[in-house]
Amino acid sequence: MKKKILASILAATMVLGLTACGASGADAAANTAADTAADSAEAAAEPADTASDAGADAAAEAVDYGTGEIKVWVADAVVDFTKSQIDTFISNNPQFAGYTVTVEAVGEGDAAGNMITDVQGGADIYAFAQDQIARLVSAGALETVNPEFEADVKANNDAGSIAAATVGGQLYAYPLTSDNGYFLYYDKSVVTDPSSLEKILADCEAAGKNFYMEINSGWYQTAFFFATGCDLSYETDDQGNFTKANVSYASDAGVVALRKMIELNGSKAFQNGSAAGEATNVAAIVDGTWDSSTVKDLFGDNYACAKLPTFEGSDGKTYQLSGFGGFKLLGVKPQDDEMKLEVCDAIANYLAGGDVQLARYNEVGWGPSNLSAQGSAEVKADEALSALGQQLAFTVPQGQYPGDYWGLATSLGDSVRNGEISASSSDSDLMSVLQEFQDTCVGYAQ
Repeated sequence: MKKKILASILAATMVLGLTACGASGADAAANTAADTAADSAEAAAEPADTASDAGADAAAEAVDYGTGEIKVWVADAVVDFTKSQIDTFISNNPQFAGYTVTVEAVGEGDAAGNMITDVQGGADIYAFAQDQIARLVSAGALETVNPEFEADVKANNDAGSIAAATVGGQLYAYPLTSDNGYFLYYDKSVVTDPSSLEKILADCEAAGKNFYMEINSGWYQTAFFFATGCDLSYETDDQGNFTKANVSYASDAGVVALRKMIELNGSKAFQNGSAAGEATNVAAIVDGTWDSSTVKDLFGDNYACAKLPTFEGSDGKTYQLSGFGGFKLLGVKPQDDEMKLEVCDAIANYLAGGDVQLARYNEVGWGPSNLSAQGSAEVKADEALSALGQQLAFTVPQGQYPGDYWGLATSLGDSVRNGEISASSSDSDLMSVLQEFQDTCVGYAQ
């Protein structure tokens, strides 16, 4: 079982503004040393840095973390940033000075595959995309989050990122970002109420403007099905082979979702698409943060963003459009040396903390998962990220999907687009379409 971080490190990191849990009774000596240092600093009116050094010195004396090497993998865009942050952290926590930390450029898309291929030779700390977490856990490449940090990590990050970092009820990673998903951009001189899909379409139709959403995309299409409670997910082994499909599209909920897609397609304002650069005469579009600059140019002073709207289902109920959410996570590899594991956890917790997430946003624009960072003036001023943050509360973290799924989803959307299924189709007809879709999805895992 993973050891708890001693009070000595917690006292030192709290001086730096990091979030951590309280120490156990066994750590009373370290707490006393840290408190004495802090009291002395206050009485002498010493600078904050001196108090920080005193707390860190007391921590260093309290426990010997040993020596070793730690390898960290992050995307190339944040290698220098990560190096600088780790240098600062270790400088302020000299009890970890016996460790040499190397930061290497390995992107989130490649990290999981490399770790699974060679866990022992892989990184000790690494960033990865949330859709790889099940494989990493199965392969024994992820340690659970240190119990001393778990409560704060859960409390300080948004629900979507915590769900993405959780497998089987256990938190296995530290959330880094909440910035991959889609939401609504709209022209506020046309759209008067962005909270309702029906009202958005009415405003667009009245103004002779277009509403864009890509209903023949397996990524955007899930917004309707997940909204009504349908499931579409896969389980894999540690080699990435699909072992089970959980699909409930062939259901009353699925029929409600499909009927709404058909209704949307029937609006004279509707255009199928999600690329702002290709949109014409547009007043509203479902898109992501990557197109924010393009949409700003389109809408000018009327530029506005919001979470996806609700819609009225054929069953008379109101549903919140959902869809996929994407997150970057930071994982720690299991270690034989418990002291090294504590050091790795301390570094990971720091790199995923609110202050560093905000600094990372300012440096490279990655949207934070930390609630405090999301509430900062800088991030709140970013209208696209703020809208995405609201939407991610209603999304499902994207897992792994068979390559054929995406083509199948396109075919389903195309059957709506070309009128093969329409408003005149019976519920029985729609259920048959969805049953075939579901059976095919299940077949991918057999």
